[in-house]
Amino acid sequence: MRRLYTLLLYLIAPAVVLRLLWRSRRNPGYRQRIPERFGFGRAFAQRPRIWIHAVSVGETIASVPLVRRLQQQYPGYAVLVTNTTPTGAAQVRRLFGDTVENAYLPYDLPGAVERFLERARPRVVLCMETEIWPNLFAACARRNVPVFIANARLSARSARAYARVAALTRATLGQVATVAARDARDAQRFRALGAPRVFVAGNLKHDLDVPATARETGMVLRAALGADRPVWIAASTHAGEDEIVLDAHRRLCGRLPDALLILVPRHPERFDEAAARSASAGFVTRRRSLDIVPDARTQVFIGDTLGELMCFYAAGDVAFVAGSFVEVGGHNPLEPVALGLPVLTGPQVFNFEQVYAALFAADAARQVDDAGALAMALVELFAAPEQRARMGDGGERVLAAHRGATDHLAALLADALG
Repeated sequence: MRRLYTLLLYLIAPAVVLRLLWRSRRNPGYRQRIPERFGFGRAFAQRPRIWIHAVSVGETIASVPLVRRLQQQYPGYAVLVTNTTPTGAAQVRRLFGDTVENAYLPYDLPGAVERFLERARPRVVLCMETEIWPNLFAACARRNVPVFIANARLSARSARAYARVAALTRATLGQVATVAARDARDAQRFRALGAPRVFVAGNLKHDLDVPATARETGMVLRAALGADRPVWIAASTHAGEDEIVLDAHRRLCGRLPDALLILVPRHPERFDEAAARSASAGFVTRRRSLDIVPDARTQVFIGDTLGELMCFYAAGDVAFVAGSFVEVGGHNPLEPVALGLPVLTGPQVFNFEQVYAALFAADAARQVDDAGALAMALVELFAAPEQRARMGDGGERVLAAHRGATDHLAALLADALG
């Protein structure tokens, strides 16, 4: 089965490269460092190495407490963080600077994987969340390099997809040292697919610490936006969601004319599109990237910079976490929760089922089904500052109650590294 999988990868490899070039029309980062995706690149320093694979921005942010712990606990080791997207790589540079190594994950082609492992020579590999790579895991097994899936999550939809290639999935998971699942549901899904060693370690995203610089920048931004205005943020929107969000903002402005929306698209290639859509909808629109200081007339502020989402949350009163009006499965609600914000979400949250279940139970988050319901919830929350405060307190209690995943994973690695 793995041979057939590999053959298919070789067949689609040219199309994958063409897709990178196509995406680079809007984001030039996709045409940079392409050789790394095939296992080529600079030589790594001759040091023992811990390799953490974090697909993109969300996984990179989730890895922060673990990376910090490993750097402190193993000062003699290099920490290599790999990504698959330019935004993920940029986030690594922003968060860690030159204190970690960074490269793109090679495509799961035998030659690419072998070239990369020969250069990196990791002592241990941690793949964040839902990363199952047959050729990579097999190559690590041949080299006696233990592979862990950390902060492991598996939605019901993803589990069904992996079950369609059950033999390959079972064989691949059989080469994993341990699956450290976020919660009991994720653990059960991995076991059902054949993972022999699974335990619940908790969610690293509960261990998030908000950088002081994010709070400070958020306060400065809020002062520019207007300290007394109702300010809400629509974070990580996808195609099809900007229209809903702007519709909700129009309804909100009908009740609260001075309300301001911070609109933050998920992907940089959509920044121009979101700004144009806002302006064409008749809103006075300003963009963060242009360093234009918003004034009292600004109705929509486009967060079109990288690495400032926490700053934008810190400048807001209420957060709508997107990816939830479309079948993306939602994005991380714990970032605004860590800043004490009440959270609103659409119905599609299958990537964060258990997290939202806890937030709903604590009345720290609410689900809305369309633009009208979103606008109504915003009106209600802006009219009730005490309710916003209660929701924020509830979210912080959820965070506090579920911390500890970093400790579990650090102990797991201590056993592997001796």
